[in-house]
Amino acid sequence: MSAVFLAPNHNHARCASDTLAHAEQVCAARGERLTPMRRKVLEVLAASHKPLGAYEIMEEAGRPRPAPITIYRALDFLMTQGLVHRIASRNAFLACVNNHASEALVAFLICENCGAVGEAAGAAIGQALGAAARQAGFTPKMSVVEISGLCGHCRSRAGKRA
Repeated sequence: MSAVFLAPNHNHARCASDTLAHAEQVCAARGERLTPMRRKVLEVLAASHKPLGAYEIMEEAGRPRPAPITIYRALDFLMTQGLVHRIASRNAFLACVNNHASEALVAFLICENCGAVGEAAGAAIGQALGAAARQAGFTPKMSVVEISGLCGHCRSRAGKRA
């Protein structure tokens, strides 16, 4: 299980353009439309790299300010396509930085200090949880694993201050 935690000083512009290019490819391959509003919501999330609530997205989306239902519809579409994740503990959303199947289990590593979120592919965990669910006769719809703690950047800064 490897995690993706972006360095605080990485190139946001390139990351956002890569995320949008990937979204265009996914939508084209599936015959779906990446409308201007869906694109804008994904662009706002990709530029942030931190979980944002719907109202924060609305503020960043520009003028005229879109209605909340418009933002939520765009988020629903983007989540269905596997382009955005919902961080349940924060009731916030995050652009997906990995190219994985939309139904794949992802573990989120949430830094309690800076708010950064790392994404770790959880195939082994997903298989174990899937087997347990099948054994119980349960059909899961969505699996979310959230782990809070300190990211490496914050941990190293804390170590330097000590």
